[in-house]
Amino acid sequence: MSPPALTPLCVADDATFWPWHRWPEFSSWPDPAGTVVVLPLAGTADWGLGHALDAEETVLMHVLRAASQQRPAGLPLLVVPPLRFVLGPDPGCAFAVDPPVAHALIAEVAASIAAVGFRKLVFYNASPWNEELIGAAARDLRIAHGLQIFRVSLSGLGLDLHPVRSKDRRKVQTLITALTGRVPDPSPAAVPPPVAGPGDETVRPLMEPALSLEAAAVAGAATLASVAKHLGSLLAEIHARPPLAHGGKIPIAQP
Repeated sequence: MSPPALTPLCVADDATFWPWHRWPEFSSWPDPAGTVVVLPLAGTADWGLGHALDAEETVLMHVLRAASQQRPAGLPLLVVPPLRFVLGPDPGCAFAVDPPVAHALIAEVAASIAAVGFRKLVFYNASPWNEELIGAAARDLRIAHGLQIFRVSLSGLGLDLHPVRSKDRRKVQTLITALTGRVPDPSPAAVPPPVAGPGDETVRPLMEPALSLEAAAVAGAATLASVAKHLGSLLAEIHARPPLAHGGKIPIAQP
């Protein structure tokens, strides 16, 4: 009898997943300065979609894996394990940390990447609560380590989880259904929740009926293919960008 298959710690493309490479490979990496390194950031939260708390990571990593597998042969790519301890101000968020801690965690990972000689780093973010965080971290780490940092969030790929501004929540719900093979739990609310007022960012249950498993599988596959293609094009653009001048060092003006 065969042993049961092990559940992976995260969804990843084996060829580009950093932990699957041995240290001698990094010591003789052919083009570290031209390699695109992706740092995924995924929180743990209830987004009112009727799916598990790891919905962010489910969407984030499946899209990245599909994009990685479709990348052109001349695009060197590495993906580090997802950073799961990030900001989460909504009551439905779990395992959230304070901004200084989240910033320090990002900085620690980025410093390790820079120490190996890689210069192009992509913050690939799932949560709308962390978009400002990665913007601030990108500026700080550009100065501290001379890294060329880019930011890509699911909201910019048409998979926005934000409870108010988003027009994509139904699409995200359908994609998660397709990826997990399970229909969403029904909304606990018997009546529609009140409309959000100005400044209100409370996560409320999605009230529209979910698609059937069969319909979601078709729609979700189309969404995954489209979004992965979009992400792949962004990674190709990032790879094509010329490196920072002076090796990333910021010249100090002479008096």
